[in-house]
Amino acid sequence: MTLDESEPTARILTDGRRGADAPESGAWWTLAESGRQLDANLVHLPPGRHVGEHVEPDLDVLLVVVEGSGTIGEPVSTGSLVWLPHGSRRELTAGPDGLSYLTVHRRRPGMQIKRRPAERH
Repeated sequence: MTLDESEPTARILTDGRRGADAPESGAWWTLAESGRQLDANLVHLPPGRHVGEHVEPDLDVLLVVVEGSGTIGEPVSTGSLVWLPHGSRRELTAGPDGLSYLTVHRRRPGMQIKRRPAERH
C-alpha cells in the first residue's frame, strides 16, 4: 500500500527533553505545522523564574510538566497534568531545578481586518 503524500500522517516532531541547544528560558519548541487545529509550545523556566499572574480569556490550556517542579497555583512536578480553563487566573514559578512544560490549546484564528460597524444615528 502506498501512502498519499497529501494524506495526514502521524510523525515525531521533536524530543521533549531539553537539549544543550535549548534557550535558557522561554519557548524552545513551537508547533508550526500547516493546517493544524492546535497550538503547542515546550517552555522552560530556570530555577526561581516566575510568570506573573494573568488570565487567558478565550482558550482552555492543557499543561504537562515534562521536567522539574514548581507551582501553578499549587505544587506540580514531572508528570503533572494541569487544566487551565479559559477565564481562570494563573501564575507559574519554577522550583529549584527549573520547570519545563508543554502547553496545548486550540489554535487562535489569524488576525483579521474587519470593517467597523456602521454608526447608528
